Amino acid sequence: MASIAVESHRSRSAARALDLLERGAVLGLFASFALRNYHAVVDQGHWFNAIMVASEALVALFILIRRPTTEVTQRGGDWALAFAATVGPLLAQASSSGHPLVPLGLGVLLLLSGLAFQVWAKLTLRRSFGIIPANRGVKASGPYRLMRHPMYLGYVTVHIGFLLLSPNLWNLIVYGLSFAVQIVRIQAEERLLSQDPAYAAFQARTRFRLVPGVF
Repeated sequence: MASIAVESHRSRSAARALDLLERGAVLGLFASFALRNYHAVVDQGHWFNAIMVASEALVALFILIRRPTTEVTQRGGDWALAFAATVGPLLAQASSSGHPLVPLGLGVLLLLSGLAFQVWAKLTLRRSFGIIPANRGVKASGPYRLMRHPMYLGYVTVHIGFLLLSPNLWNLIVYGLSFAVQIVRIQAEERLLSQDPAYAAFQARTRFRLVPGVF
């Protein structure tokens, strides 16, 4: 019994350490991203970058207030996927040359629509939000009635809007790779979550992961 208690204590300690590591890394990356975009807004006049900052600020906020859990993956590959999917979009740059591929109004509409969908999903999750695969409780209401990962659809919509407004090869590569990693990340998350009977039932009820009728 003593050995079981010691092992349980070690597991909880490891989970707490990983939780702190995730929070610190996300907040540091967001601070760097916000600073870069501040200069883009003030110096270059790319005011729509402020919407991007608001989108990423939600991630930082919900990371701070989320519910702790010991059911977090300790696979290095899962951590790498989660950080790559989170860090990738933070590397996008406002285009100082070239022209938007769509009218400004359409691009901003995509940004705001994606942001609104993220907010809806995050408010549904509340303190169950996280970027590393973990089980903080199963949510099946709100946008989760439509798809299993609506927040990621919000991210993709924002990224498409920003790419159309700031088209350059760098952003295309950044968002293309980020999207590919996001797909693999979803599969890693569901590998962990599907061990929970409640999530398995949710999968059976909600067929599609990201885009209804497609994936």
